[in-house]
Amino acid sequence: MPTTPATTANSSSNGTTEEILLELVDESGNTIGTAEKLSAHQAPGRLHRAFSVFLFDPSGKLLLQRRALGKYHSPGVWSNTCCGHPYPGESPFAAAARRTHEELGISPSLLAEAGTVRYNHPDPESGLVEQEYNHLFVGLVQAPVKPDPEEVYETAFVSPQELTALRDRATFSAWFMTVMDAARPAVRELTGPAAGW
Repeated sequence: MPTTPATTANSSSNGTTEEILLELVDESGNTIGTAEKLSAHQAPGRLHRAFSVFLFDPSGKLLLQRRALGKYHSPGVWSNTCCGHPYPGESPFAAAARRTHEELGISPSLLAEAGTVRYNHPDPESGLVEQEYNHLFVGLVQAPVKPDPEEVYETAFVSPQELTALRDRATFSAWFMTVMDAARPAVRELTGPAAGW
């Protein structure tokens, strides 16, 4: 399982601390307002729009990222390729493509919708809560990964067996298995039966 550490040469931080707004949604995913990002995640959490991306290499291995150690939410844990929140009025598809490029320096060669999932996951370490209406995307990556070290500590491409082994010895995000299980039908369709997902 080769891993790629992030290096400071790829940093894209501009040093600003602008307020980030998220779209609040109802149980059907309809926009009902906005909230500042941190406040939306403070207990008990406010239901908001999010996205999760699962990218695979040509052999069907999943690209994972280990979140940067300096992140305020779930630092240092492994998770899916990319996840985040659309800006108010931004489509989830556009946000998924944007953040994948910002965090990992890559543009998927294919990116397809894979459904939605709603969940409520408290993070025991930080006390923050993920109350999310999450749009799922699967796709292919064929370019070298160039992670932004302020976002990503390291990356790895894993087979299903390697993922199981990694989960036995490393900590994953609270939401990882929920979004992985919800995306699995689309993952299988994308990667084919030989990949084993």
